[in-house]
Amino acid sequence: MTESVESAAGSDTAKVTASASATATASPAETASPAETASPADTASPAATATPAATVGVIIVAAGSGSRLGQAQPKAFVPVAGRTVLARCLDGVLGMREPAQVVVVAPEQWRAEAVAIAAEVAGVAAASVTVVVGGATRQLSVAAGLAVLDDAVSTVLVHDSARALTPPALLESVVAAVRDTGDGIIPGLPVSDTIKRTEAGLARETVDRSTLTAVQTPQGFPRQQLVDAYSAATEDYTDDAALFAAAGHAVRVVDGDPLAFKITTPWDLRRAETLVDPAPTSVGVRTGIGIDVHAYEPSAPLWLGGLYWPDEVGLAGHSDGDAIAHAICDALLSAAGLGDIGGRFGTDDPRFADAHGEVFLRETLALVLGAGYRVHNVAVQVVGNTPRMSARRLEIEQHLSQSLGAPVSVSATTTDSLGFTGRGEGLSAIATALLGV
Repeated sequence: MTESVESAAGSDTAKVTASASATATASPAETASPAETASPADTASPAATATPAATVGVIIVAAGSGSRLGQAQPKAFVPVAGRTVLARCLDGVLGMREPAQVVVVAPEQWRAEAVAIAAEVAGVAAASVTVVVGGATRQLSVAAGLAVLDDAVSTVLVHDSARALTPPALLESVVAAVRDTGDGIIPGLPVSDTIKRTEAGLARETVDRSTLTAVQTPQGFPRQQLVDAYSAATEDYTDDAALFAAAGHAVRVVDGDPLAFKITTPWDLRRAETLVDPAPTSVGVRTGIGIDVHAYEPSAPLWLGGLYWPDEVGLAGHSDGDAIAHAICDALLSAAGLGDIGGRFGTDDPRFADAHGEVFLRETLALVLGAGYRVHNVAVQVVGNTPRMSARRLEIEQHLSQSLGAPVSVSATTTDSLGFTGRGEGLSAIATALLGV
């Protein structure tokens, strides 16, 4: 794929597009100057704009110099195990299930490079990505991004490119919270370190850390309220939530994600490299194992391996009880070092009540890909008396292989009347996964 930037004289915007010939070009668009506050902007022709139905806009701030990182290029263009910070950030954003208009705010002299990176990462979705030139401050850069959002966008996420490993699920949870509450939403993690208030180099007081939250991005807002807050701002704020709150709007905190840490120092960069390439001297593969168990429930429909099984006894569970899908999720998360299905999609989360196994597979795959891995293969063994797997084994394998984009093999056995599976009380599934980097 080749990329180019075509801009009208004085324009600060480049549209990333991809044609059938895999040639990406940028269409000119008139925008507000980065020094102006956010306002609606005329963009390229409708054929070149982001998906018309997109109501979510994601502004990726990639205009900072990153001086503390000690690199020659701006932080967003520093490689992390072979791929730039910006590319890895885009991986997470473009892994969202819901289409979004993505606006990358880049330094002027690095605009062409940003367009090339966006075109390569976005691929067939390249028309959903716009690159604009940032301002002298972060606040002016976000204003430049706001200025080119399509009229259909009603929810805006502002995201730091330096939080390059942020999983798609975190972006989606922020979008959902903005829509549910109408407030500003920030993800955050509890502060685990002891915090001291200091004066002249002396520790004067221990701060109650139970009242503190380490704030991350993306930060989400109703679009019109954020635009109005930017128009009314008379000073610079450290983040968009502070600006939004200063305009009199409420800001709520939702659970953040440890992977959404900010790459600021050389140590952070090395940590990110370790996460996406944990064993550079090894053969580059990781394995994981997962197991799931569900009791039979005669009143429930049976979903297994992502397929509906009519006239079979179902499985009890908070979701659809798909033991195969759940075991695969645990194996994938285990291999990637991302925890387990209970920690990621807990039973206290109403979004996953009665959810099909496909939902968990899709979310888990997005997390794994966002962490820089690819799935090599998955193997599953089902242990139970019913259903008879042989009749639909190939169908399950094809369905799951298509869902994961990798080969999936399924086998089945019984325990010769031993244990709960042998007594016909329930079914278990054991899965192993092999990942590569």
